[in-house]
Amino acid sequence: MKHNFKNLKIWILSMEIASDIHTISLGFPKNEVFGLVSQMNRAAVSMASNIAEGSNRGNVHFKHYLNISLGSSFELQTQLLIANQNKYITHEITLEIENKIIEFQKMIYGFIVKLG
Repeated sequence: MKHNFKNLKIWILSMEIASDIHTISLGFPKNEVFGLVSQMNRAAVSMASNIAEGSNRGNVHFKHYLNISLGSSFELQTQLLIANQNKYITHEITLEIENKIIEFQKMIYGFIVKLG
């Protein structure tokens, strides 16, 4: 079964998270541009991109791409916590974005289960 990724709540949320990450990373120190900023943006982009790429495939392959997206979300969550630990972002911003990531993780896991 093929899916229109633009209609999937998990894709919409992943796009919101990617936008949030891009916005907060603009305030990171310049020495992190090729380090943490790059890694966080790649992980966030990977979340949405893998959903989109897998949506045009059968359920078995789609689940594989969804699992890659899920893995990227855990990577991003860790990087977000590192950014907070280094005081690049406030605790409040960290919680706000981390809660979105956790919501995404729950939603994508449920979607994977639903696909069978």
